Amino acid sequence: MKHYGQFYIDGAWVDPIASRPFDLVNPATEEVYGTVAIGSPADVDRAVAAAKRILPAFSSQTREERIALLERIIAVYTARQGDLMAALTLEMGAPCRLTQQTAAGLNALKQAVKTLKDYVFERDMGSYILQREAIGIAGLITPWNWPVQLICNKLASAYAAGCPVVLKPSEFTPVSAIVLAEILHEAGVPAGAFNLINGDGPGVGNAISKHDDIAVVSFTGSTRAGILVAEAAAPSVKRVTQELGGKSANLILPNGDVQAAAEYNVTRGYSNSGQSCHSPTRILVPEDKLEELVGHLQAAVAKHITVGDPTLPATTHGPVVNRAQFDRIQYYIQTAIDEGARLIEGGPGRPQGIDKGFFVRPTIFVVTPENTIAREEIFGMVTSVMTYKTVEEAIALANDTEYGLGAYVFGNDKAADLAICRQMKAGRVFYNGAAAITEAPMGGYKKSGNGREMGEFGMEEYLETKAIIGF
Repeated sequence: MKHYGQFYIDGAWVDPIASRPFDLVNPATEEVYGTVAIGSPADVDRAVAAAKRILPAFSSQTREERIALLERIIAVYTARQGDLMAALTLEMGAPCRLTQQTAAGLNALKQAVKTLKDYVFERDMGSYILQREAIGIAGLITPWNWPVQLICNKLASAYAAGCPVVLKPSEFTPVSAIVLAEILHEAGVPAGAFNLINGDGPGVGNAISKHDDIAVVSFTGSTRAGILVAEAAAPSVKRVTQELGGKSANLILPNGDVQAAAEYNVTRGYSNSGQSCHSPTRILVPEDKLEELVGHLQAAVAKHITVGDPTLPATTHGPVVNRAQFDRIQYYIQTAIDEGARLIEGGPGRPQGIDKGFFVRPTIFVVTPENTIAREEIFGMVTSVMTYKTVEEAIALANDTEYGLGAYVFGNDKAADLAICRQMKAGRVFYNGAAAITEAPMGGYKKSGNGREMGEFGMEEYLETKAIIGF
């Protein structure tokens, strides 16, 4: 059993100032495979001091120097994708074939290079000069569901802008972050420009959020935790960007391809064992097409989903990350049954033939808008199907949520359907199963957060705006 007991601060692996051990559990076996040191506010202070020392030089790098650094990171990252994937399989149960976990991080780094090459940092506005410059030290707080991608989304944008970072990954997925720190060290990231402290939210996360010398905090996680981050950051009046929860609707229009929508909902919605904030967890279908949809959903689950040992190439879906998440999903499934929702696939407990590990059955209910599972984020392979009579009613149902991260529309009349997509209150709207793209901004409306990640909009979260008047 291995103990991950050091943090990466100021270009070296160092012992914590104060820490306690935290057990790391393999979610596929429920066995402890190691421990990680949980840091303290004193460790955050040391990391911020290192970032503060490098800030003047790092933020003054030329465009070419920033591009060269990112390209070095890309080269080493590419060579070590296998190590990153192995870490993800161990710590969160990601199937070894789910290589989009690491590919998404690589794409974020490549997109930052592309964005940086074309971005105009200073413009002559006629009556004044507009300058965009690094905002300062960035505090990054990332979750366990897409740990490598979400670190890379933030890190790539921060480096493109010229900001050194202090990172706190989830305490449930520290191993992949440690591998990433090794990658950055090998790529020659200047000492102090990347600092990794493992820890929990109340200790390290809170210390990062309220630190006076951190200029921006980028947080991805639950809405509940996002509120705590914002409250901690408020006294220092720092910028806070957040990607939070979601309860995304998949609106199948009367002329939409029901089979295509069902297959997409299963493959996209259950990807990563349903642990994705953008997942289409609510399907809206015309009343007269409900049974057709139900049949296609059941067929898609049988065709596309194999739950099991994440180390086996045939496995498409592994466990959820930990016991708490497993219990949470079981609670919502049982609540739906108790409230009288119609169960059409899956249900409580583990899949047949699996007697240990945090494995969940792909589960689908037909519900009413008042059902608990139709309103609350579950973060697992649980889908709610609702019917509608008119398109106007469907749009209202799609938007009737406190979240606004993603939305999905299936139709066959682009000209007319664009008007419907424009009415979706969500940061990203996908039409007919379109794939996500890294240059498009990602973020949410309402309680799904504020600010954006990826591409130009993501980099601008790490830039300050200055008007120089009189020249």
